[in-house]
Amino acid sequence: MLSNRPALRRPALTVCAAALVGTALFPAATAASAVPRPGQPAKTPQQPEEPRPPENMSTIGGDRLAQAGTQVDLTSGVPPLPKTTARAWIVSDAETGEVLASHNAHWPLAPASTLKMLFADTLITKFPRNQSHTVTPQDMAGIGDGSSMVGIKENLPYTVQDLWRGVFLRSGNDAVHVLSAMNGGVDKTVREMQERARDLQANDTHVLSPDGYDMPGQVSSAYDLSLFARAGLQNADFREYCSTASAQFPGDFKKGSKERESFGIQNTDRLLSGIDGVKPYPGLAGVKNGFTTNAGNTFTGVADHDGVKLLVTVMHPAPGDNEVYKETTALLDWGFQAAGKVKPVGTLVAPKNAQPTAGRTEAPKGSTSASAAATPGSSGGGVAMAAGITVGALVVLGGVTMVVRKRWPLPKRHDES
Repeated sequence: MLSNRPALRRPALTVCAAALVGTALFPAATAASAVPRPGQPAKTPQQPEEPRPPENMSTIGGDRLAQAGTQVDLTSGVPPLPKTTARAWIVSDAETGEVLASHNAHWPLAPASTLKMLFADTLITKFPRNQSHTVTPQDMAGIGDGSSMVGIKENLPYTVQDLWRGVFLRSGNDAVHVLSAMNGGVDKTVREMQERARDLQANDTHVLSPDGYDMPGQVSSAYDLSLFARAGLQNADFREYCSTASAQFPGDFKKGSKERESFGIQNTDRLLSGIDGVKPYPGLAGVKNGFTTNAGNTFTGVADHDGVKLLVTVMHPAPGDNEVYKETTALLDWGFQAAGKVKPVGTLVAPKNAQPTAGRTEAPKGSTSASAAATPGSSGGGVAMAAGITVGALVVLGGVTMVVRKRWPLPKRHDES
């Protein structure tokens, strides 16, 4: 005789059984109790609670940036912000440091490969571009399973330029580990990255791996990633590598010959290279994208329209084909319409080593005073330029000379064949 009792859902049982491997008994009553009795409505399974930003976030860059949710001061003629799904994002002026709008700017989240911007900030000046290094098996030790790789092989020589192209174009963790080995090892590199983050006042960032590979407790924020990008873009090599859409990468030596083969690599930043059906964003000049299981998609990009240079960082949007690029594009479009019209809600602060020394009351003639620079914990009205830097000026701050070039960051991308 047929029973009116609903059949047990086999997939649910399979999952439960898999989760209870090693348990002697699998009580059928537990599974059956999840099945509604005849005439009872089925229970809707509870969705996991969406993570929320911490209640107390950093005030670096201004009090508004410590607040959860969207921060923007719209004025007449400024369009409304686009709809986004990202857990955190920030739109800022790459040259003045003014934050035009933000959403959970200081929320510490898994950064994925956007952390490689800090890696480059820390190491890029240490080795000459043409320095050659022959890769050893020890150099490649400890690379995480499933890592993105550019295709470096042991016992072959690579120039520093090759390795940085592997980092920026293919997000190669193999290239990161080789450069870390040249720097004295992963542990030393991680310590130096953390020190660099503190100097940049990126206090939301905790570094555990040089390549951004998922590790419990490794976090950064949309604000900090923008600091890393802005600092890196002041270096010519950084600008070149992050804006390169495609290049040739060295392969094996041809059999019986000293001539070496090569293969083409494209930048995984789809707004730069235009791969996988994404239209390149006009004026985009880098900087870095990333993806891991914990981080979801992360992205920091810089673009120039008619001399206005904007930085946008987006962290962990809803899953979807190219969603991070769609939301970045929308925020850039909004930013270029809002630039010069919207009232800033904060600022990207200058590094500690660019802060004025105690007792200094005035700047040298011909320079811009740093007295209006934002300091940790102050809002500064959100209008102070980072360390009072004027574009194109040579500024001396506390004995440290910083040059901000007129064409910083690079206004166009490189495309090498």
